[in-house]
Amino acid sequence: MTIRRIVPDFQVAEGGEDSMATNAHFYGLLGFEEVMHQGWVMTLASPSNPTAQISFLTEERTAPVVPDLSVEVEDVDAVWAEVVASGAEIVRELRDEAWGVRRFFVRDPGGRVVNVLGHQRGVADR
Repeated sequence: MTIRRIVPDFQVAEGGEDSMATNAHFYGLLGFEEVMHQGWVMTLASPSNPTAQISFLTEERTAPVVPDLSVEVEDVDAVWAEVVASGAEIVRELRDEAWGVRRFFVRDPGGRVVNVLGHQRGVADR
């Protein structure tokens, strides 16, 4: 099983002190640059190490909760099978997203929600 990247996910307000714009500015001071913004989710990455990322979400549009962490794996279907076989709590079923990822959510033993994803074939890495 190959892990390609791990991204902390933070829920933020749509405006005010903890907004996407405020966080983009602050993390820009640390060298992060915006690499994705869909209105409700924004990802910042290091230009010199694109796997060093952080995401901010005002909501989760395709799942019941905002995840705490995203883990990109090489083979999401194989990980899905292992997680289901383990009996872990599935928060959101495996499915394809319009923006080119295949993903599911699972709850870890501490109660955190993990977004496990893989890029679909033919979709460039982001």
